[in-house]
Amino acid sequence: MTNDDPGAGDQEPADSSGTGQQQQGNGARPARPRKRRSFRTELPVLIVLALVLALLVKTYVVQAFFIPSSSMENTLDVGDRFLVNKLVYHFRDIHRGDIVVFNGTGSWLSPSPSSPEPLARLWHTVVGLFGVGLPNDDYVKRVIGLPGDRVACCNAQGLVTVNGVALHETSYLYPGNSPSSIPDGSSRFSVMVPPGHLWVMGDHREVSEDSRLHRSAPGGGAIPESAVIGRAFVIVWPLSRWRILPIPATFQQAAFSHAAATATAPAGPAALGLLGAAPLAWARRRRRKRRRSG
Repeated sequence: MTNDDPGAGDQEPADSSGTGQQQQGNGARPARPRKRRSFRTELPVLIVLALVLALLVKTYVVQAFFIPSSSMENTLDVGDRFLVNKLVYHFRDIHRGDIVVFNGTGSWLSPSPSSPEPLARLWHTVVGLFGVGLPNDDYVKRVIGLPGDRVACCNAQGLVTVNGVALHETSYLYPGNSPSSIPDGSSRFSVMVPPGHLWVMGDHREVSEDSRLHRSAPGGGAIPESAVIGRAFVIVWPLSRWRILPIPATFQQAAFSHAAATATAPAGPAALGLLGAAPLAWARRRRRKRRRSG
């Protein structure tokens, strides 16, 4: 016999439909595959991040420079690219013999009446990442005298002296130059480096316009320590010229450290003398008071 109940034939589909709705309600939708970012989309972001990182390194750590002139030959030739360490002087003092890059505004150069446009500054900053030439207000020279030093030219042998100690400069001077070579011909000078200043000279003495030729400028030719951007420490291009830039041996003479010790020595005995005199003076005053009261 057949079942004529109309509801009987509909139970299975209805039940099947209900079960399907329950599964759809309880089950998770199938995850769609994530679209990978194309290289073209990520490339601009990577470029911006790289530029920001490079700018931070250039501003606070290391900067590349390009030599446009011959004032430091043959230590630095025209076309050399070298790196400047901007952190080193946060950890040690400037030393005689260091090659430094510094800003000459306010010492060798008059302050500029107007600053460059923002876009021009940004362009120079970005281009500077690749070791452009020194700006018109930046110089590279070798430190000869520190604050308080007496720098003179020259002794009987024609050598520059610092606090009476002769510098033997043949290892870095331009071939054929004497220590006293100077562009305008007046080679002799004797200066006391002011506090907070440095006396700097080029290795190619005959063409270098350095502290010697700026004695009428503020500081008497010496440049402020605060104007130093950093220390040149390595030539990186061309590869045939790659080398470290060390401090020449003549600046490490024992006579320099001896002279410094001698200069500070009188302060010790003087201080001890004052300390010893104070109790004696106090004792004398007490004796006088006792005599007067007696």
